[in-house]
Amino acid sequence: MRKILAILVCKLVRFVGKLVGKGSSLPGKYALKLCPDILSKVQLPPYIIAVTGSNGKTSTVEMIAAILTAAGKEVVYNKEGSNQIEGVTTLILTHSTLGGRMKGDVLLLESDERYARYSFRYFHPTHFVITNLYRDQLTRNGHPEWVYDAIKPAVHPDTTLVLNADDPLVSCFARDHGPEKVKWFGLEECSVSTKEHRGTYHDGARCPVCKGKMEYSCYHYAHIGHYSCPTCGHKRQDTDFAVTALDLEEGSLTINGETRISLAFRSIYNVYNILAAWSVCAMAGVDKDVMAGVINNYILKNGRMVTFALGKHRGILLTSKHENSVAYDTNLGYIAATKKPCTVLIIVDAISRKYFTGETSWLWDIDFDRLNVPHVGKIMLYGKYRNDLAVRFRYTGIPPEKVDVGEDIREAAALLEDHGDEDVYVVTCFSDRDKLLDLPAVKKEG
Repeated sequence: MRKILAILVCKLVRFVGKLVGKGSSLPGKYALKLCPDILSKVQLPPYIIAVTGSNGKTSTVEMIAAILTAAGKEVVYNKEGSNQIEGVTTLILTHSTLGGRMKGDVLLLESDERYARYSFRYFHPTHFVITNLYRDQLTRNGHPEWVYDAIKPAVHPDTTLVLNADDPLVSCFARDHGPEKVKWFGLEECSVSTKEHRGTYHDGARCPVCKGKMEYSCYHYAHIGHYSCPTCGHKRQDTDFAVTALDLEEGSLTINGETRISLAFRSIYNVYNILAAWSVCAMAGVDKDVMAGVINNYILKNGRMVTFALGKHRGILLTSKHENSVAYDTNLGYIAATKKPCTVLIIVDAISRKYFTGETSWLWDIDFDRLNVPHVGKIMLYGKYRNDLAVRFRYTGIPPEKVDVGEDIREAAALLEDHGDEDVYVVTCFSDRDKLLDLPAVKKEG
C-alpha cells in the first residue's frame, strides 16, 4: 500500500505543481518520505542510461534522447534537468502505473555527480556515461578528485561504463571494474591537438593513481588528451568509439574513420558530447545512419547557446557555468576561432542560483587571453562583479583600451543597440542570461 500511495501522491503533487509552475523535485520528495525505498519497488525499462560528469551532461542527454527517439524507442528522461534523487524519483513515478511498472523502452537520466550514489542506491544503470571531471563550483564540488570519490559508490559491478578515455581521472573508474563492462570513447590526435599544455593550471600534471609526473603526447584542451604515467603505467586506453578526423574551422568530424558529421556548434566541447551520445546509442543498437541523420547540424534546445538580434548586431549567447573555468575556456576558444570582427560582453551579476557566495577566485582559472586576438574589438565587463573581472583582465595581455567596465546590463544593451553592426558574443551563466535576453531591445531567434 505504501508503494501505491507514494506513486499516487507523486502524480497528484506533480499535476498541481505543473498548474502553478513549481519545480519537479517536490513530488519525489513527498514520495520518498512515504516510501524511502520506492525506487526498489518499481519495474524499470530494459535500458537505464545515466550520464554524469562536470560538463556536458544536459547536452549529451538531449542528443541521446533525440537519437533513441528517432530509432523508434520510447524515451523517458529528465528534460527539466532535475538531476538529484528527488527529481529522479518524480520522473520515474510520474511515468509509472499505480502497480509500479514504468512505461517506456529507455529510462535516460542526467545525474548530478555529487548525488549519483543516492539516486542509484536502489537500482543501477545498465549504461553509465561519465563525460569528464574538471574544477567546478568550489562552493559545492571542491576538487575533481573529491567528485571522483563521490561518484565511485554509484558504480555497480553489473553496469557497463562508457568512459572518456582522454580524461586521466575519468579513466580511473575502470580500475577494479570488469574490462568486459567498460567501453571507451575519445579523440585521436588532430588539427586541434597541441604538444604543449595551454591554461592557467594543469590538473593532469600528476598521475591520479600514483601522483607521479604524467606525460602527454598531445593535448586536446585543458588536461584532456593522450597521456601516460611512466611510474605506474596508468595511460589512455584504446578507444571503441573515436573521432578520427576533426576540422572545427570547416565544421566537421569523422567517427571511427567512416561516418562524417557536420557541426552546427563548432566547439571541442560539442565534439565530446556528440561522441559520448554516439557511443551509448551504438551500444543500444541504433544504426549509424540514424545517428548521423540526427546529429548532423544538431541544434541544442537546452538554452546553452541562444542566437538573438540587438540593434544591427547578430548575437550569440554562450552559457558558461560560473565557477567552472573549462566551460568559460571552451566558449572563449569558440569566439577566438570565428575570425570575424566582434564585440564580447561578459556578465557576472550573480555567481550561483543555489548558494549565497561572493567567491570569485575561479575567475583566475579562466584563460581570458584567448580573447587577445585581432578580430575581438571591444570587451565589455558588466554586472555586480565587474570590478573582479576588471582586476583579472589587468593580468592578461589584452590592451586596456579594449576593455569597457559597467554595472547595469540594460546600459550594456543600450550601448550595443545604438552603436555598430559587428557580431556580439555574450558569455555568462544561467543565473544571468535572462537579465539580458528578457530586455525589450533583445530579439531572440529560433
